[in-house]
Amino acid sequence: MTRDEIKDIVLEIIEDIDDEAEFDDLDAEAPLRDQLDLDSMDFLDIVMELRKRYKLQIPEEEYPQLATLKSCIDYLEPKLKDVAA
Repeated sequence: MTRDEIKDIVLEIIEDIDDEAEFDDLDAEAPLRDQLDLDSMDFLDIVMELRKRYKLQIPEEEYPQLATLKSCIDYLEPKLKDVAA
């Protein structure tokens, strides 16, 4: 799976959780929670959706690695490298 495909997946999951999310001015290096006004439950929904769709186990201590769009992609890329989009 490419970095662009992973980005699309993350944004799709966020959009499923918050259909009013605006991605036009999204800064890939700024915290998603601040930019998209996501609360802790929204964040957990993202983690759970990744688990459901791709059988990923993301330990709680690794949640900070999902803070920004870029860090999400960096974190997920090796975990999804062999998964077809």
